[in-house]
Amino acid sequence: MSKYIRLKSQAASIFFTVALADWGSDLLLREVERLRQAGRVTKAARPFVIEAWVVLPDHLHAIWTQPAGDGDFAARWRLIKTRFSAGLPRWPLTRGLTARCERRVWQRRFWEHHLRDEQDRAAHVRFCQIDPVRHEFVDDPAELPYSSFNHEIGCGVLGSVRHLT
Repeated sequence: MSKYIRLKSQAASIFFTVALADWGSDLLLREVERLRQAGRVTKAARPFVIEAWVVLPDHLHAIWTQPAGDGDFAARWRLIKTRFSAGLPRWPLTRGLTARCERRVWQRRFWEHHLRDEQDRAAHVRFCQIDPVRHEFVDDPAELPYSSFNHEIGCGVLGSVRHLT
């Protein structure tokens, strides 16, 4: 098996896509408070700045800026995923998952893209805003309550982007 090596740049802004193992599930919306709590606890222990965040039923997108001297975003995602999954009800595991002691709530990896400049950042923030429309969850980005877009336009649904996680 090949070994996946992640870039660990310091104080970088990074766009992420993190998905559930079960595409088509609505678990993230049903358990959004659990996701928020997992993010809050992780962010308190391993700080980072949230620039954008959108939670869809089976995946999420985020843009984070890592603190100077700490490029370990993979550990942060591992902690968020683990904390989110820890309190979920148990279900039967398949043979392969049992051998690895996995619950298979999340896809194993996540996708990251290191933002190159302000134009790249703006494009990815816009992607976070329009992805719920693209997936036909809403007709207008402002209709999705679990998005930093609502905070930016003053809808007050999240109160603050930092309260999302």
